[in-house]
Formats: sequence, C-alpha cells, structure tokens
Amino acid sequence: MAKAKDDPKTVPTAQSVEDFIASVEPAAKSEDAAVLDAMFRKVTGAKPKIWAGGIIGYGEYRTTYASGREVHWMRAGFSPRKAKHSLYLQGGYCDDVAAKHRARFLEKLGKHKTGASCLYINKLADVDLAVLEQMIAADWAAMQRIYPDI
Repeated sequence: MAKAKDDPKTVPTAQSVEDFIASVEPAAKSEDAAVLDAMFRKVTGAKPKIWAGGIIGYGEYRTTYASGREVHWMRAGFSPRKAKHSLYLQGGYCDDVAAKHRARFLEKLGKHKTGASCLYINKLADVDLAVLEQMIAADWAAMQRIYPDI
C-alpha cells in the first residue's frame, strides 16, 4: 500500500542498530557512531531504533502542534552522516530553560555547528565528550518532563 502524501517519511524501522553502525562509512564515522550509541544508551536507558533516513533514535514521543499536525518522533538521537554527525536534541528547542542550559554547554563543547534542534559535529575528537554527555542528559531530562512517556 502506498503512503499518503501526509504520512511521515521518518518512522521507526526494524533494521538492526548494530548492523547499521557497522555499515557506516568511512570507518572513523562508524567508530564515532559506536561511541555515540554507547553514550546515548547510558544517558537515556532507552533501547535505540533505526528511523528511516539513517537516524538512530532513543525513546519516542507524540505531540500535536497548534496547527493540528500530529508528530511522532524520537526523544533524542543521531545520524552518522559522511560530512558531519547530526545529533537530534529537541529539549533545548522545546523548552526555554533547557535552551539556556544548552547555550552554556555549547560554549564549552568544542568545534560544532547548530540548527534549530540539531547539533552538528564533524568528529568526536573535536568536542569534549564529558560536556556532550551532560548536554544529552539535560536534553533528555527536559524531553521527559515536557513529554511524559508514551
């Protein structure tokens, strides 16, 4: 059955996280992805899923925007892209308090770029991993507070 035009393209899949990480090229990105996966698992306590589009997601939530659009998305996650790792950290986007904490973490993180709810890192060697772990933990806590478990 074909998807309707409004159906989301990024949905959880049955693909193995371990197999996905092993397939990431180049090898350095795969090694970074394994480190990120271990960090996200430690911080979140969630079993990851591969979401369509090559995103490793931890936890899920549902919300409805003011427009009426319903969203089913991961609470946190990352995608080991060739150029940069994309980390999906929604807490700082959804909550003003979390956004202030995020700004302080970013000052200490190291080399990175940001988008609305994304953090872009070329390689893990460019950042302070302890700061990154604290940032993920603060973001996860904000998402748990804002969107209680589904």
